[in-house]
Amino acid sequence: MDKKQHSDHKYIIALLNNDNRVLNELYQKFSNKIVRYIINNSGNYDDAQDVIQETLITIYRQAKEKKFILTCPFEAYFFLLCKRKWLNKINKKEIKKVTVLLDIVSITDEQEHLAAETEIFEKRTSLFEEKLLELGGKCKELLDLAFKIKKMQKVAEVLGVSYGYARKKKSECIGKLVKMVKGSSKFNNLTTI
Repeated sequence: MDKKQHSDHKYIIALLNNDNRVLNELYQKFSNKIVRYIINNSGNYDDAQDVIQETLITIYRQAKEKKFILTCPFEAYFFLLCKRKWLNKINKKEIKKVTVLLDIVSITDEQEHLAAETEIFEKRTSLFEEKLLELGGKCKELLDLAFKIKKMQKVAEVLGVSYGYARKKKSECIGKLVKMVKGSSKFNNLTTI
């Protein structure tokens, strides 16, 4: 069954296109509730701005890489992601004072589902980036270039190697990276919904 795009998908498109007019509207409409929630839960204004920025980056990445379609109102979905991100930060810092303010935004099962998908995407991306750093050396350099440039012929030219060698080495490096990711204890916690 195809997912029906919500009219608020315009915020996702604005993120992808860096549409300042719509992004300003997004901030004006949705950031105050998030700031208030974080300040009321052991945070401050700067913490709230950080959480908002990090969440928007995650949504942008998911939209760009996974062709994410927003199927519910943006407000509750965005608030839920920011709230979860803040609670995770609090848990890491072991700050215990949390005031639950659920009446700020009503949240549906659809918004819970989309937020969970986005969180899993963020964790997968983070694990991938962590293992890419661990990969190091020539493999990391080759994969970094391949992800940025996309065309292997150009990657081969930049590295000063043959096209065939670059393709073969990329395949080996991706295999090594996948093995590292799947071998991580974090990988088993990244279940699909």
